[in-house]
Amino acid sequence: MRARVAREPARSHTPGMHDIRAIRENPAAFDAGLARRGLEPQAEALVALDEKRRALITEAQAVQTRRNEASKAIGAAKARRDDPTDLMAEVAALKERMPEIDAEEKAVGAELNTLLAAIPNLPLADVPKGADEEDNVVMSTVGEPTVLAFEAKEHDTFGPALGLDFETGAKLSGTRFTLVRGGAAKLHRALGQFMLDTLEGHGYEQAIPPLLVREETMFGTGQLPKFAEDSFQTTDGRWLIPTAEVSLTNIVREQILSEEVLPLRFAALTACFRSEAGSAGRDTRGFIRQHQFEKVEMVSITTPEQSEAEHERMTQCAEGILTALGLPFRRMKLCSGDMGFTAARTYDLEVWLPGQARYREISSCSTCGDFQARRMNARFRPAGEKGTRFVHTLNGSGLAVGRTLVAVLENYQQEDGSVTVPEVLKPYLNGLERLEPAN
Repeated sequence: MRARVAREPARSHTPGMHDIRAIRENPAAFDAGLARRGLEPQAEALVALDEKRRALITEAQAVQTRRNEASKAIGAAKARRDDPTDLMAEVAALKERMPEIDAEEKAVGAELNTLLAAIPNLPLADVPKGADEEDNVVMSTVGEPTVLAFEAKEHDTFGPALGLDFETGAKLSGTRFTLVRGGAAKLHRALGQFMLDTLEGHGYEQAIPPLLVREETMFGTGQLPKFAEDSFQTTDGRWLIPTAEVSLTNIVREQILSEEVLPLRFAALTACFRSEAGSAGRDTRGFIRQHQFEKVEMVSITTPEQSEAEHERMTQCAEGILTALGLPFRRMKLCSGDMGFTAARTYDLEVWLPGQARYREISSCSTCGDFQARRMNARFRPAGEKGTRFVHTLNGSGLAVGRTLVAVLENYQQEDGSVTVPEVLKPYLNGLERLEPAN
């Protein structure tokens, strides 16, 4: 496996990453959205390419029309016993020109698609403008930061006695890999099952999706082509998923759904794989940032009218899991410069870690509008209408299991190195009250 740049994915049925008609009709609004992302204006260049492409299409139609007319004229000239030489020369020239126009149109279209594919989603109006995480906004705080009667330790100092085997993980696979065993493994498994059961109660259909996906699947949710180095690719061209969002969202790719079936809600507990190419030197200790980790992912497919309420609902589902676990957390609204590539708005949930004495991200819940749907060509047919519209897609962590394990260890740690089991997890652990450190 290796992280490498992908070939240009095949997307002959993909209508576009951004609506070029909307860009053409209101270029200023498009550039204003890019500016909030900290990007330079691009509407003028995109519209110029689109106009060139459309002009070539018009020329191709005109050439074909004239060729048909000239061909008929040749027949008529022969019937009249007139000399058709000039007409035959014109038809030959038109026949030669047609593939040239077609090749030019395809090249311009490919250039336009390449540019559009690299442009992130535009932020919604309520997203605060900012450059990075320093400009994110605290929306709410639930629970007070845990105060222990002794000096709080970070999980990587007492976790090894509970089964977080960093040394063996590194020996087996290198840095950012951990062998989880014993009590820590049991708690990790219990957390994942508790999350799935909770989300099923909120109407999420459980799924076990493929961990290896095709290039066009990664393209559909925005991982490719721009972020190829952040993921692992196999020698046969498939990709290990960085999140189950990739598999779950693409369930509806190239489909036309009935409005009656929406919203669709999926949840999956999967391994996730990330090269962490952009995080060199960050969180090199402990279990926070791994190349392989487990996460419970939520995905919703909705109509445009449903997506706003669905974003809030999804975020509350993730918050409910943290509340049930008794973990203090806060909700952040990410600024325009800190959002992911496909997001139009993102709420991050940050959990309190006593060992680090700070909040750390444990869930991101994003609404993507029709951005991913355009890349996947995923549509629905409104009731009583003949036409179709693009669906809206949303995704969120419910939660990152490894980071939740870290949060439980640090918030429920005892002075003797043991960890009290949260009440809601005891049924998943046969009534186990606490994890005891190995002697």
